Amino acid sequence: MPRWALVCLSSLSMHRRRLSAFSPPPPPQATVPAKDVPVLFREPFIHGGYRPAGQRWSCYLLSLFQVHNESVNVWSHALTGLVVLARFLLLVGAWPAPFDLTALPLCLYVTSALTYLTCSAAAHLLQSRSELAHYCLFFLDYVGVCVYQYGCALAHYFYSAEPAWRQTAVAAGFLPGAALLGWLTCASCCFAKLRYRRPYPLRRKVFQLVPTSLAYLLDISPVAHRLANATGSPPDAGGGGGVGDVGAADDALALHALQIFFFLLAALFFSCPVPECFFPGRCDVLGHGHQIFHLFLALCTLVQQEALFRDFRARWRTLELVHGRDTLVGACASFPTLVLCSLLTAGLMCWRANRKLNARPKERS
Repeated sequence: MPRWALVCLSSLSMHRRRLSAFSPPPPPQATVPAKDVPVLFREPFIHGGYRPAGQRWSCYLLSLFQVHNESVNVWSHALTGLVVLARFLLLVGAWPAPFDLTALPLCLYVTSALTYLTCSAAAHLLQSRSELAHYCLFFLDYVGVCVYQYGCALAHYFYSAEPAWRQTAVAAGFLPGAALLGWLTCASCCFAKLRYRRPYPLRRKVFQLVPTSLAYLLDISPVAHRLANATGSPPDAGGGGGVGDVGAADDALALHALQIFFFLLAALFFSCPVPECFFPGRCDVLGHGHQIFHLFLALCTLVQQEALFRDFRARWRTLELVHGRDTLVGACASFPTLVLCSLLTAGLMCWRANRKLNARPKERS
């Protein structure tokens, strides 16, 4: 072949590669049964609705608009994140004074909620790309859980706790304990995800639920104390002379009770594969337990946010006086530290997952 022809073919090939980068991605492939995806991706009693592994990343992004067994998991948390952000912006827009240091725990709480919702939606949307992507994305999901736990702890401590609770031994170690249990939740869930293979033993659930449950019991303790004492008066309002909004605190108390109710229902459906265990293959796309868990957790977050907004309105004027500027700054400064520690933990587990996958052939049956 003449030299000029070779040059033309080489140039044409180069231009085709450049143009392919801008070409529209192929449409997502049809869903496949459980037998056609790696064992790691399969869920008990879910027989179909899986997306095939090994497609381009754009295919999984486009699967946002496809019906598959992760659709509800993705949309439930994605839409909740939009509602959380919109509600916060409405609060900021209607607030009569500039946000200052007293609003920092509230801003971190909203940030933590958006973080866990975004990480969860991304994990469920993209995890089918490969086994390594599956591991890494769910490790990131656990980082979101950890961050959200500590964001809740900050908000409950500064906005929802009563003076009597702050005199207890639990309150003395509350914030360091919440940070430690948050990180332990992330590390323990990452370990359990990587360590155990299907069929999962009971130990895996223990590693997931024990630190998560302990973190929740600690984080919710200011609210639980308030509910146990059945008082709706705003914290620190006594002697405050009209600085609080008693009506807001009364409404917040009922909302706090509702957020606990929704969380307990979410925990139930997370722990047990119902109703799909009674109808194998019938709840593949709609109605399986993890989807119901997502919906109740989303409701819990929305109700909790509203309760905290009302608590914030009831006590923002006295917050710095009660806790002091140093306590506020120190507690909030620990937030990015916890995020960094959790990300480093997840990164280490991603490295270990990569080594594990490279040490054995990928399973397809």
